[in-house]
Amino acid sequence: MIRKLRNNKFLSSTLLLLIGGVFGKVVGFILKIIVTRMLGSENMGVYSLLSPTASLLSTIAVFSYPNAISKVVSEGNDNDKVFFSVSIFSILFNLIIMFIVILSSSFISNYLLHESRLYYPIIVLAISLPFVSFSSIIKGFFWGKQNMFPYMLSNFIEQVTRLLLIVLFLEYFISINLSSTISFILIVNIIGEIVSQIVMILFIKRRKFHFSFSFSHLKSVLSFSIPSTCSRLIGSFAYFLEPIVLNKSLIFMGYTSNYIIYEYGIINAYSLSLLLMPQFFIQNMSTSLIPELSKNYKNHNYSLCISRIKQIIFISVLIGVFSTLIICLFPKYFLNLIFHTYEGYHYIKILSPFVILFYIEYPLINALQAIGASKKAMKCSVIGSIVRLLSIALFSLLNFGMYSYILSIIINLIVCTLLYYLELKRILVHSHN
Repeated sequence: MIRKLRNNKFLSSTLLLLIGGVFGKVVGFILKIIVTRMLGSENMGVYSLLSPTASLLSTIAVFSYPNAISKVVSEGNDNDKVFFSVSIFSILFNLIIMFIVILSSSFISNYLLHESRLYYPIIVLAISLPFVSFSSIIKGFFWGKQNMFPYMLSNFIEQVTRLLLIVLFLEYFISINLSSTISFILIVNIIGEIVSQIVMILFIKRRKFHFSFSFSHLKSVLSFSIPSTCSRLIGSFAYFLEPIVLNKSLIFMGYTSNYIIYEYGIINAYSLSLLLMPQFFIQNMSTSLIPELSKNYKNHNYSLCISRIKQIIFISVLIGVFSTLIICLFPKYFLNLIFHTYEGYHYIKILSPFVILFYIEYPLINALQAIGASKKAMKCSVIGSIVRLLSIALFSLLNFGMYSYILSIIINLIVCTLLYYLELKRILVHSHN
């Protein structure tokens, strides 16, 4: 059994990612519980307002490098040239983005998010971009080699480092003000990224490494990452616009800004966090799927591609149904156990039947990217994002209150999952025939 597992890189990589994901996620979730409890519902509402901006900037910084590099390396390209070429390009690109965000931080915090306390956190967020980007490049290198242990170990040490710093110093920063507290949390993330990079670099140094820049290798990575990033950017940009559209629509209908921020924080910090707690299983399994699927699709082994996708989706749905059912049956118990609150349980009751679609959607997106259909995924993402924003505006104007946001999440999940599935089925069936 052990010998068979060693010989099957897909299974061994997936298993390592799951094991590492469990340990890393447990520490990460403890960290999230501590932050959520110490900040409280009102402050978490302000902190949650920053999440869409952080997601958008992270998408730009990461630029789909893990999946793109994983795909290129798995296809047998010169690993050293791929790694070095992308690193140089990424550092220069992210420094430019960093300065643009710093110069725009006042406009974003005061005029878009309507929250002046997020001015300094946005600056810290901008400074983190080069670190986030470089980490994603190293991860992609190891994923492409289907060597998941360095990533697994670095992720665990990163989470432990963040946990220790939060436990030791968060209370002090809370005593100062909210802006300092959020900035500190983001600085801790930067330190965690640096620690993670050091651990992974130590594994790279074990082999002889050549520093050589290649435009052709950079082009091969960007040809995958650009359409993939465009797809993610559309989703992230829509996510960035969510609180803006929600805020303006509901204020127009007579709701107060404080109420909107408070409820927005409850939905994201409590309801969605609890429902999507097992998502790391799906993300890790989907990550191991990319190099395996890319290699087999290139070799025209379409039957194995279909088989792998079915395996991942089946396991994902199994995990999703089991976890969602338990949370849906006892929402108050889990909210009180983890976050010391009952707030958000009514949102969980509505969202839970549809959140299961997330566990199908994520593997479908990664499968489309692995077979070189990033542009198709981008098209689906555009449609889903437009539908989501229109849903928020429409239901808000129909006076659904914060449930307009809940309904937009549900509609987006249904539309996107269906579109990704139909597109993937069309491509694979056509290729197979």
